[in-house]
Amino acid sequence: MNRVLKSIRRSGEERGITGLETAIVLIAFVVVAAVFAFVVLSTGLFSSERGKETVYAGLQKTRGSMSLTGGVIATSNGTAITDLSFGLTLAAGGDSVNLDQGDANNRTVIAYIDTAVTDNDLAYTTTEVVGDADELLEAGELAQIDIDLATACPTCSVGANEQFTLEVKPPSGSYLVISRTTPASIAETIINLN
Repeated sequence: MNRVLKSIRRSGEERGITGLETAIVLIAFVVVAAVFAFVVLSTGLFSSERGKETVYAGLQKTRGSMSLTGGVIATSNGTAITDLSFGLTLAAGGDSVNLDQGDANNRTVIAYIDTAVTDNDLAYTTTEVVGDADELLEAGELAQIDIDLATACPTCSVGANEQFTLEVKPPSGSYLVISRTTPASIAETIINLN
């Protein structure tokens, strides 16, 4: 019985946590949670904004894409390729591409690469096959590109059974790579390099 009385006396002497102290602790937890939630949300919004910018930059890069229409037609003098000709259109959903050779800043550049020569700026002429007769390749238009290799790249000598690459680089967007190998005999005047 003495034990029971002692435990009752002890319980009466111990202090309990008051409602005010509980409220203060609860408010501190809520404030810490609110600050943490704000930091997490701010970080998430910042990273999603950066992700959106990256996606838009990628779309802008690919929207200017062109595609090759038809084959690459080569003209031969019997020993070497002298002229190249190919058709270009915009890829689906692509932005307009400037094909004006005379434009100094915002123009499409064509590079020639083979095992012996690299020329990063070939001269070319543009003929609109289907379009509004300007040198801006737009949706639904077809442009023919002609390159006089003898004039544009005098050091370029493409003979029989040789591989070469043309890179068509628009001012914005992805560039088009055209790799071809000449046949074993280039005695014919006109050769379709499929």
